[in-house]
Amino acid sequence: MKQLQEDLWQSTIHSMGTLNTHAYFLQRPGGNVLFYNTGNDGDLEKIAGLGGIRFQLLSHRDESGPSLNHIKDRFGSKLCCSVLEAAIIGKDAQVDVTFQAEDHHLGDIDIIHTPGHTAGSMCFFYKSPYGKSYLFTGDTIFQSNGKWATLAFPQAGGSKVSLADSLLRLRDLNPDVVMSSAFVGDVSVVEVSDDEWAQAIDDNVSRLRNKS
Repeated sequence: MKQLQEDLWQSTIHSMGTLNTHAYFLQRPGGNVLFYNTGNDGDLEKIAGLGGIRFQLLSHRDESGPSLNHIKDRFGSKLCCSVLEAAIIGKDAQVDVTFQAEDHHLGDIDIIHTPGHTAGSMCFFYKSPYGKSYLFTGDTIFQSNGKWATLAFPQAGGSKVSLADSLLRLRDLNPDVVMSSAFVGDVSVVEVSDDEWAQAIDDNVSRLRNKS
């Protein structure tokens, strides 16, 4: 694992062809959180040394897999996802917490419902006590060879129209650090200015609406 901030670590990369993924581990007073998923034994050993996991937050169904049960068994963590993704994720592990449309917080973590990539895709926003804000975007917006990109999966309930609307919910968050689940290329974590983030959102909304 690689430490990114005082309270934030990135898992070992997992690659499937040209698609790469990372999980992110957050230390916080309200209980440590694993965003997304990792089955890497070295990562889990490091996490154990950092205090374990209270909550594992999945942004959508693509992060599901056999490692979910291993994580739950090892750490006694609660697996959390959108109610719209729970049936699919539940095939791999029991979901402990499902977020409804009216749920917007898990303690000091903001839950942002961002349908579009899939029906129940979510993003998570956290203001670190060390000064920076973190936005975990799942696959709602991600890096593809150094550029911001999006992808809607109609077969999973996604759509370009809803994805464009969801991106606009992220525009005014003004995050300092943005981390997707999947990405293409070498760039996985991006520190952005307010103007850079607004431009990334506007560009992708425009592309989605022009293709709709």
